[in-house]
Amino acid sequence: MRASDAERERTVTTLRDGAAHGRLTFDELAQRTELAYEATTGTELERLVADLPQVAPDVLDAPRKRRRWNVAVLGGCDRKGRWRPARDSVALAVLGGVSLDLRDATIEGDEIVITAVAVLGGIEITVPEGVEVDVSAFALLGGTDHEQGSAPVRPGTPVVRVRGFALLGGIDVEVKRGPDERARLRSGD
Repeated sequence: MRASDAERERTVTTLRDGAAHGRLTFDELAQRTELAYEATTGTELERLVADLPQVAPDVLDAPRKRRRWNVAVLGGCDRKGRWRPARDSVALAVLGGVSLDLRDATIEGDEIVITAVAVLGGIEITVPEGVEVDVSAFALLGGTDHEQGSAPVRPGTPVVRVRGFALLGGIDVEVKRGPDERARLRSGD
């Protein structure tokens, strides 16, 4: 059976729910969402969500941390690999450095807001290709840099909003390929 647009949207909603509950990483959500919109049959759509269990309603309403702090004072703070940033995250670097790599992170919801404050320090935020990034930052005797990737935004992926302030410091937002995507390109898929 050929898949309808409504079935594709239901599949994307299921994928978002799976990502919101830590079952898919940012990259996996982006890749599967792209495949869902390209799917022509219902069987292709079913394969994309076959490994995602049904989540009970009480689990959906479980409270999560509202804000997560990533702080480096005279030192460093690195977050990479599989981790779960809060929807509202803060990166604070004072005479130190904070590095947040979202390529394998599990993002809950359709948006994450990162407030980045660098005072005599640096903050580096890495986002996977195909994800929309909205950066607004102010630098006083410091700098901000945002390198947008060349890949188009994948529908259904969360938006990463970075709000920054740099005083004698720097904030760098980079868009890079995730490890899964690099391996897939090397194998010729």
